[in-house]
Amino acid sequence: MSIAVVWLKRDLRLQDHQPLYEAAATGLPVLLLYCFEPILLNDPHYSSRHWRFVHESLVDIQQRLPTRALYCSHLNALETFALLQQRFQIAAIYSHQEVGLANTFERDKGVANWCQQHNINWFESPYAAVIRGLSQRHHWDKHWQTVMRSTTFDVDVNGVNWCEVEEAQLMNIEASNEGFQRGGETSAWQVMDDFYHQRGKDYAYSLSSPQLSQRHCSRLSAHLAWGNLSLRQVYQTLLSHWQRPGWRRSLVALSARLHWHCHFIQKFESECRMEFEPVNRGYFDLPRAEGEQAKQYLVAWQQGQTGIPMVDACMRCLLATGYINFRMRAMLVSFLCHHLAVDWRSGVAHLAALFLDFEPGIHYSQFQMQAGVTGINTIRIYSPVKQGLEKDPDGEFVKKWCPELAELPAQIVHTPWQMTDMEQLFYGVKLGVDYPEPIVDLKVSYKAAQALLWQWRDKPKVKQEASRLLQRHVRLT
Repeated sequence: MSIAVVWLKRDLRLQDHQPLYEAAATGLPVLLLYCFEPILLNDPHYSSRHWRFVHESLVDIQQRLPTRALYCSHLNALETFALLQQRFQIAAIYSHQEVGLANTFERDKGVANWCQQHNINWFESPYAAVIRGLSQRHHWDKHWQTVMRSTTFDVDVNGVNWCEVEEAQLMNIEASNEGFQRGGETSAWQVMDDFYHQRGKDYAYSLSSPQLSQRHCSRLSAHLAWGNLSLRQVYQTLLSHWQRPGWRRSLVALSARLHWHCHFIQKFESECRMEFEPVNRGYFDLPRAEGEQAKQYLVAWQQGQTGIPMVDACMRCLLATGYINFRMRAMLVSFLCHHLAVDWRSGVAHLAALFLDFEPGIHYSQFQMQAGVTGINTIRIYSPVKQGLEKDPDGEFVKKWCPELAELPAQIVHTPWQMTDMEQLFYGVKLGVDYPEPIVDLKVSYKAAQALLWQWRDKPKVKQEASRLLQRHVRLT
């Protein structure tokens, strides 16, 4: 039997799905395929929280199909296609282009060679508004608008000629943790509907707060990262609410972030070596902490045991829920790379494994920007104390995730190292016992980082690379 295979990757949905739309239009029996690939299961960027989300997304797809047309493999993609070719005759493969890690790009090149050897057509649809192989940004914003406002690729799943197979061999996943968002197209639409029902009205006023953002941010990032929704669906839904009274500021703020989404992924697509090295080659020799001190700093940061409450609370929140808002993500990277002077490459996979919404293109573009190794972005050295005082003035967030500090008054919860011995006794918090002493002096580390980064930015190689990057990545209308 000749079939069309729709290869699902980070596009786990049934609507606005161009590969499924095109495969269904052929009239051939259509098989949905997802591979739990060992190359990704064993990759340090991913953890069980991601595969639980994928599992939940696939279960949602499976429950909404009229037949058993979802096939899950636990082999790498190339091995899976070889097995399917033995069982069926693959007429064509349909998928979205994946702007992913280097291992998935190498995998895709292998699949392309295999398809050529077996005379199988592989049709790849663009991911959102990202253009493969783009070397400049002329008219890119117009292209983004065209894609986002175009008709969605929707399919009547009951009208598809599905290829029925045995039950999907889903992974044996532990029960969902209540602290994590649930995956799936159905859940994604519920989250988006809830955002526009009420909680999104205060989005613009809450997005920088680690506590308020938990509720008032869209919370769609994980669903976008794994493709439960397309960016086009999210943008068009936003436009449908554009005239709502009292919502304009929040909708403008959210719209800007949807624009940035593809912008950063496009940067990664056009400069994917940033997975391994500074995008600005002038930062190759930037002095970084080394040896045992760097290891100790890294472990303390990873475990939320730095003695800096705002840093520790954010990391512990991530460990427990997989989510923290953008401002606090930037602070975590800044603290690691500036205050601790640890090489950004030492922490990039750790945060990826914690972010439920890990999106390679956004992650690497943002990580390097916050680490100050692009040469074209404003250097930001976040003060964790200032962020705490401004974004968590009552200490509510810190006290939730650092319960050992729960009895401290708001005026000292962000600087517990300033407590006297008498205060430590009074509040029942002994530094170095109940809560760590700070691993760095923030004032000293700030001055050192500031002097180094501004000095380095003036180096000829950094300026030369900055000019090249601007020519390649600045968007021209």
